[in-house]
Amino acid sequence: MSALVIGLGNPGEEYAGTRHNIGQMVVDELAARGGGALSVHKKTRTRAATVRLAGQAVVVAVPMSYMNVSGGPVSSLAKYQSVEPTAVIVVHDELDIPFGEVRLKRGGGSGGHNGLKDITKALGTPDYIRVRVGIGRPPGRMDAATFVLKPFSAAERKELDLLISDGADAVESVIEHGLEATQQRFHSPR
Repeated sequence: MSALVIGLGNPGEEYAGTRHNIGQMVVDELAARGGGALSVHKKTRTRAATVRLAGQAVVVAVPMSYMNVSGGPVSSLAKYQSVEPTAVIVVHDELDIPFGEVRLKRGGGSGGHNGLKDITKALGTPDYIRVRVGIGRPPGRMDAATFVLKPFSAAERKELDLLISDGADAVESVIEHGLEATQQRFHSPR
């Protein structure tokens, strides 16, 4: 397997359309592009599918756990698929990036993102690729934890399909062209 793409979010209908679940939305888009559908993988507590992206077989998955404890399922699936941590791509929401923008990096800290913190601990390294999908900062004095669990605003929903598509494009570009070329593409002013 060339890569393992993980979309972070929380399980359950009440979280389906929230900002915190943008990673899962991107993985759903990738599964559709690759002609697959996520199905339960009980041994790893994920919903996963093997699809073809950029001409390569890739596993796309979402943990069935809450985001803050997603490390175990991610680590289990990586081991099950014999994928090294450096070939894991995690797609997640990012408060520190404006809504509508996508940024990528390898490694680094968690930036207060408990899902990343748990994945880093479970994989034993922070050296995996992060596709950071911008959701922006909360308005006024709203607590960040409250903000990420709210649905997208009406204005954001008008742009949401494009943002999901950009996130999926970024993942496919990493698989096909590598991280550096993808960073140049997505980090350049458009």
